[in-house]
Amino acid sequence: MSRSKLAHTARLTNVSIVKMKKGGKRFEIACYKNKVTEFRSGVETDLSEVLQIEQIFTNVPKGQVAKRDDWTKAFGSDDMNKVIEEILRKGELQVNNLERGAQLASLSREIATLVTEMTVDPATQRKHTVGMVEKAMTELGFSTKAEKTAKAQALDLIRQLSQPGSVLPVQRVRMRVRITMPSKDAKRVKDKVLALVDETEEEDMDAEWEAIVKISPSAFRAITDLVNEESKGKGRVESMGNVAA
Repeated sequence: MSRSKLAHTARLTNVSIVKMKKGGKRFEIACYKNKVTEFRSGVETDLSEVLQIEQIFTNVPKGQVAKRDDWTKAFGSDDMNKVIEEILRKGELQVNNLERGAQLASLSREIATLVTEMTVDPATQRKHTVGMVEKAMTELGFSTKAEKTAKAQALDLIRQLSQPGSVLPVQRVRMRVRITMPSKDAKRVKDKVLALVDETEEEDMDAEWEAIVKISPSAFRAITDLVNEESKGKGRVESMGNVAA
């Protein structure tokens, strides 16, 4: 192997690749992953800090450099920096298999942690451990998807585990909240507020209307927005912690 090839291989050991197809051809650039994110957000503007090699490739791992005529024709520019910037902004960021595996493992752990925070065992009303949820994910064949948020996947997993005969029975926890607002506003809209509530524990109407209720965590934002809007900011929705459903 030539010295230049050896240098190329050593330099690209931990490479992240941004790929883009244009004009029927594939173009790639070798980057530092964290710097790509900074470049796209405007934090980093120096290309030399973003690129591992200031070059346009057709295949980074093989060290195959793109022909100048090809990228000039495809992008309509002979300015390499402008072409690289377009690939950086619009291309697809790839990571190596080792890094991808680590990311998925971390995401899977985050999903399991969210499930433990959002649910309890219906028989004991105690939380399952993260390890128990991870084992259930394996038994279910639950596939973690890098393109979906941990919360969305945690909710999907909860739906699966809530089915009869589940490998790990779960029950969603509820939020216990205190709602207060001026009575003149409450008389007008409290029925709308209570329609979003699962259970009313206490309710009192005086100068202020006060209710202690249990709600689904997903309803918290809707109730807060409704109370604030109808009371012109004079109402309050305060979390009193989570309780079993």
